[in-house]
Amino acid sequence: MVGFKNRYMVIEVFVDPNKEFSVDDPIIITQHNLSKAIKDSILTNFGECGLASSLTSFQVKYVNPITKLCIFRTSRDEYQKVWAAITMVKSIGNCPVVFNLLDLSGSIKACKNAALKCDELKFEQYQLSAGDRLTASAHQQMQNCIEKIRILEH
Repeated sequence: MVGFKNRYMVIEVFVDPNKEFSVDDPIIITQHNLSKAIKDSILTNFGECGLASSLTSFQVKYVNPITKLCIFRTSRDEYQKVWAAITMVKSIGNCPVVFNLLDLSGSIKACKNAALKCDELKFEQYQLSAGDRLTASAHQQMQNCIEKIRILEH
C-alpha cells in the first residue's frame, strides 16, 4: 500500500510590499483569510474543477502572524496548481500582498526545519525594527508559534 503523497510549502507573506518594513501591519494574517484568498484564486484561475481537485489535500498547516511565515500542504499531483494560484493572489481583504516561496519539500520534517530557521531569523529582524515597542505578549506569542512548528505533524 502506498501512502498519500504530499508537498509542503514554506511561504512568507509580504503585506503591502510598496511601503517600508513596519511593525504595525494593516491586516492580521490568519489561517482562515489565507485559505480563503488561495481558494478564491484557484477558483478564479482554474475553475470549479481545478478547485475541487486541489481541495482534497490543501490545508494551511501553520501561520505566524508576527513574521508572516506560513506552511501549506497540498497533494503532489496538485502542488503546481496551488503554487500558481498562490502567486496570483494580489490581496487579502483590501490589503495588497506578495507571496515568496522559501522551501518546497515532500516531508513535513524538512519543512519544519526550514520554517524554524526562517522564523527565528525573521523574529530577530522584527525585534530589531520594533526596538522598545516590543511587548512581552508579542515575545510570548512568538514562542508559542515556534512551539507549534516543533509539534507539527501530518
